[in-house]
Amino acid sequence: MLQKTVIIIVVAALVFTGCKNSGKDSTNGKNAVNEEKPILRDLSINKDNSFNDIFLDSASVEQFVITEKLNDTISNAIRGFYNARNFGFAWFSSEGLIEQSFSFRSLYSSDNSTDVLNKSLENRLDRMRVEKDKTVEAKDPLTIKTELQITERFIQYALDNYAQLGISPAELGTYIPAKRTKIVAMVDAILADNKVNNTYAALNESYRLLKIPLQKYSAIEKKGGWHEIPLTTNKYSIGNSDPAIAGIKKRLQITGELTGNDTSQIFNAELELAIKAYQMTHGFAATGAITQDLVKDLNISALARLQQLLINMQRMRWMPTHPDGMLIIVNIPAFEVYVDSGKNTLFKMDVVVGKEGYKTTMFSGSLNQIVFSPYWNIPPSIVKEEILPGLRRDKNYLKKRDMEITGRDGDLPVVRQRPGEKNALGKVKFLFPNSFNIYMHDTHEKGFFNRSERDLSHGCVRLSDATKMVSYLLRNSNEWTPEKIKTAMYSGKEQYVKLKDPVPVIITYYTAWVGNNGELHFVDDIYEHDKHMAQKMFVDPQ
Repeated sequence: MLQKTVIIIVVAALVFTGCKNSGKDSTNGKNAVNEEKPILRDLSINKDNSFNDIFLDSASVEQFVITEKLNDTISNAIRGFYNARNFGFAWFSSEGLIEQSFSFRSLYSSDNSTDVLNKSLENRLDRMRVEKDKTVEAKDPLTIKTELQITERFIQYALDNYAQLGISPAELGTYIPAKRTKIVAMVDAILADNKVNNTYAALNESYRLLKIPLQKYSAIEKKGGWHEIPLTTNKYSIGNSDPAIAGIKKRLQITGELTGNDTSQIFNAELELAIKAYQMTHGFAATGAITQDLVKDLNISALARLQQLLINMQRMRWMPTHPDGMLIIVNIPAFEVYVDSGKNTLFKMDVVVGKEGYKTTMFSGSLNQIVFSPYWNIPPSIVKEEILPGLRRDKNYLKKRDMEITGRDGDLPVVRQRPGEKNALGKVKFLFPNSFNIYMHDTHEKGFFNRSERDLSHGCVRLSDATKMVSYLLRNSNEWTPEKIKTAMYSGKEQYVKLKDPVPVIITYYTAWVGNNGELHFVDDIYEHDKHMAQKMFVDPQ
């Protein structure tokens, strides 16, 4: 299971100049950050090495501070924030909102102590997030306003929640990257033995656990990494002999799956066990066989694995504080959902996530309703791209799929699929209201779960055992016996059930994490989020 993260220190990282307030105290009486020296403008950051590729005009920052009538603490913090990044955008690139803007939004919206949200800003973020193929202009007034409003919210969130810790924000000013660096240089900075690193690691368990393999792979890289194994079209199993097998043994000995110093060319039982151990933690079915795909994975360099660890450690910094009660975590590239209670993983199950063109979105929400025998209200994009072409091919397309037209939305028909055996949502769905129309649901296409890569849906999360999920969510309800749950699932009549205690849901994207038993997991970057982040974080992306 993904270890739980407590984001305690770094959220205060960019409150760079905690000067005393001269106006109304927006921290509501909470301790302010200790006064610090103003942050000077970092002129070493430019378009060639900045984290993002667009820059603000300093005058627009001053205008925002004046127009919004911000107090000295917030105003000076915003100035320091942008001085430290030479006025590079923090939440936008020329391609639009970036990943950390999504992550921070999930963080503050999942925190019950956050003040009333700016609905205008939230609606604007929704629109901006779903817009595609739109280039962002650095001088666009709405983009500038949105950028600065997010920064103001970030600073206020930090003051409200973490200023009382008394941690120096200047010491943690790299929380939001401003400048690309070398992979090894970032590794060395994170592994340095100092107060900031040690304190943060002690408070953020998932982050701390990834520091252990970070140190291990750093040592491997400094020793030269490992030799590439020649690709083969053969599939090897116990008893086979080949020079490539000796190379595989050496490779697995370096990372610890294979113990001892056997480097013979014979595929033996010890190697099969080592391969199974590797496969179980690298997104493969644990067959124990050597395949071309396995060799390709083994050939990923130690430097590339260091990069992967760093990117996921950066994501872990944005995780909201986990509650002591129930929590549901969907890890998109792992194709798994985890149900936790406190520090314990109660159960996990396989899931199907969105395919190319319908990628599942990272966000947090609160599961508050179960819908038995649901209708599937088909999104307009699917109606346009699949239903209408189907109707042109076959006039009985809807009838064969138990679908019906219930109205029109502009030029498009409004289509839904009736409850029943043909329904794409199966027999139950789980709602956690969000702007992306994403939810979890059952499916009758159980064959999908036999695949190791399960990015196959239209964006929602399909569960391999929806009955287990609904039974657990309703476990404390005397009314909902197993017999009644089964009846509702097969009734063919849609029925909504509101949960007495909503359950937090986090949909995240980890391609590297440490499991409950201390095992390191790596999985494929199915949406290329890692690739995109690497190009922003490093001067030597792998």
